[in-house]
Amino acid sequence: MIAKIRNGLILLFVAAITTAVAVSQPMVLKTGWGNPALIPRLWHKAILWALGFRVHVIGAPATQRPLLVVANHISWTDIPVLGSVVDVSFIAKAQMQGWPLMGWLSTLQRTVFVERERRQKSGDQASEIGERLKAGEAMALFAEGTTGDGNMMLPFKSTLFGAATMAIDKGAIDKGAADKERAGQGGVREVTIQPMAIAYVRRHGMPLGRAGRMALSWIGDQDLVPHIAGLLKQGAVDVEVRFGEPVTFSAGSNRKEVARLVEARVKAMAQAALYGSRPD
Repeated sequence: MIAKIRNGLILLFVAAITTAVAVSQPMVLKTGWGNPALIPRLWHKAILWALGFRVHVIGAPATQRPLLVVANHISWTDIPVLGSVVDVSFIAKAQMQGWPLMGWLSTLQRTVFVERERRQKSGDQASEIGERLKAGEAMALFAEGTTGDGNMMLPFKSTLFGAATMAIDKGAIDKGAADKERAGQGGVREVTIQPMAIAYVRRHGMPLGRAGRMALSWIGDQDLVPHIAGLLKQGAVDVEVRFGEPVTFSAGSNRKEVARLVEARVKAMAQAALYGSRPD
């Protein structure tokens, strides 16, 4: 009974904070007043609090812009975990746009939805990501293209790393690029790509084994509501977020080679989080 009351109060809190976001964030986006990343970041922190997730950060987000943060992907909870520690807009699969509530909330955070199966469409979407990067925004990409089981990473898909190339190309052909360069501003000559690893490491202070990590993951067509209910029952989960050394992507960079390099760094950080030392 106590658990049901607690979960009911948590759901009421989430409903209240989501309603506040629904009212305020569209006004921020429409008027341009205030920081458009502030409200989503507060919402992400509130969701983590409601779930009982504690985030431990090792390293720091890069300050250079344009910035593309590239992370591994385990569950839908990766979104509030990442969104609570760095101000980004997400790159997500197109199916997410049609999800009840979450698709709409993603739109409020200016998510770019991509259709990887349609090459002509993905080119347009990569172009949009390039424009956003060129404008100095930080974007976040889950490069596996789907969720893993929390124990092993899937190979990174290099296609959307091409967005960095698009940002550089657009910067080079910008009609005002010459004037900007003379003024000391310059066009977009390089994009900073920062590896980031997410690892779910402990529950109630005890290390999670393989089965425990799989229980936290959200794979394939698994129903969302039962998964959320399971998380509320478990509670007190510690998550490690590790920021790695940034990679500079320039006009001469090879997209596939950069994707493999970033993948290796994310994998090494994830393994260190799962099997290494506990953070202070």
